[in-house]
Amino acid sequence: MSYPVSLPQSNPLITVTHPTPALWVIELHNGADSRLTDVLLTQALKPALDIVERHWRENWRAGQAKGDEALCKGALVIVGNRKQDKFFSNGLDWENASKEPTFHTNFFRVVFNPVVSRLLTFPIPTIAAVNGHAFAAGMILALACDYRVMTDGSKRNAWLSMNEIHFGATLPLSLAAVLRAKAPSPQILRKIILEGHRFTAKEAHDVGLVDRIVAGNTEGVLAEAQALAESVSTLAKTGAWGLNRSEMYRDVVEGFGRDTQVVSALADDAAAKARL
Repeated sequence: MSYPVSLPQSNPLITVTHPTPALWVIELHNGADSRLTDVLLTQALKPALDIVERHWRENWRAGQAKGDEALCKGALVIVGNRKQDKFFSNGLDWENASKEPTFHTNFFRVVFNPVVSRLLTFPIPTIAAVNGHAFAAGMILALACDYRVMTDGSKRNAWLSMNEIHFGATLPLSLAAVLRAKAPSPQILRKIILEGHRFTAKEAHDVGLVDRIVAGNTEGVLAEAQALAESVSTLAKTGAWGLNRSEMYRDVVEGFGRDTQVVSALADDAAAKARL
């Protein structure tokens, strides 16, 4: 496999790199704030995850055959646009996406949920390099990873926030399920969902939503995330990481299927577009 890989090829929104034998990096760069559009999710992030998993599994099989544990290691880092220090991801493009007639009937069930489910059950450790604000679906993307390394906000503000309550949006079942699984307590869950609290890096670290905080810019955050990724990459060598994650989050992933999907010609066609 030759890197870097930019997806989709016609208008790249994501770049996949392979900086070390055991490490892959997915960079989101849909503008400065990396909005999670249907194109980014279905034509960029989903195939990017396919590329990483396929390459790691090829290495793992080779390592198993040769008895070489080094080939079996692996970890993935996801980072926001590396040319800026303000955003990891600003969430969905709500204003435009919500105008689509099928948005409320099947965007989450057929576009967003499969990507989050894939991350929750990914076969190697995943680390979100939160190099700025992570709002709404951007926060969910970070929480779907195993670990989070976040800028400390000393250079400029950086928040984790589910801000739907502030603009009158209700949470889909899938987003609420991820938050229940990842929030460390009912009190923190209340602050996240019902208060739309903007967690600073220190607050997020103190309550366990973030694992490490880093003073510095995006490259400093990424460097720390890559160091963490290398340190946990050996945990992938047995092949059991993804299997155990699947059991950890079985209720969450199964719950995704309960998100309502209204059947209509438009909804069916939108689902086919996402699938094909």
